[in-house]
Amino acid sequence: MWNNFQTDAYEGLIAETISVTGHGGKPVRAYYSRPLGEGPFPGILLIHHMPGWDQFTRETARRFAAQGYSVISPNLYEDFGHGTPEEVAERAREQGGMVDKDVMEDCDGALSFLRSQPNASGRVGVIGMCSGGRHTFLAACTLEGIDCAVDCWGGGVVCPPEQLTPQRPVQPLDYAEKLSCPLLGIFGNEDWSPTKEDVDVLEARLKELGKDYEFHRYDGAAHGFWYYHRPMYKHEQAMDSLEKVLAFFEKHLK
Repeated sequence: MWNNFQTDAYEGLIAETISVTGHGGKPVRAYYSRPLGEGPFPGILLIHHMPGWDQFTRETARRFAAQGYSVISPNLYEDFGHGTPEEVAERAREQGGMVDKDVMEDCDGALSFLRSQPNASGRVGVIGMCSGGRHTFLAACTLEGIDCAVDCWGGGVVCPPEQLTPQRPVQPLDYAEKLSCPLLGIFGNEDWSPTKEDVDVLEARLKELGKDYEFHRYDGAAHGFWYYHRPMYKHEQAMDSLEKVLAFFEKHLK
């Protein structure tokens, strides 16, 4: 796990932008980072957050690749054109965001790509932050063949009816009965989306259904406390939760 390597061991990785088949059979750009070597390597689908398919997403992909995973992150904002991540994210917000059905098709296409690689181990996990955490929960409940999932402060999993939209027509919590893999949740107790109360509701439902889940909640942390490029970054909470994520992936994917 983090900083737990032998200094005489070989290490190498490669990262590049590729294309996968997304919703409606359309090509979708994806950032693909993986270790060099024969493998086999387990796969991780990294679902980007509301700020977009950005530098943080790419650096996070490489961070997990350095731990021995093939990581793919599709550009869920492909339909909103191109520009800087901020420009594209602004257009996405103005148009109400992505359609859940399209996002799941894009994610399924990325997972199919991971599984098809000759050095794939056959096991895949999903992780996402912010809106990506919400999409991670949806994927874990509605897509097949996912071995584990990590929801990092996914807002909107618990959603009152008045906040549903044409793009987000169903509260993800309503799919909880279909959760088909172990779920890890990483949350800040000072977050506003999801609030502590939202996390309580989600946990109560998972417990009621007898699902395999593990939640970690951090005092002194709000939304996005892994974002080292923003003021909300919290070093102690970020590194402790990263270790828990790496241990979770180690258990279920390796």
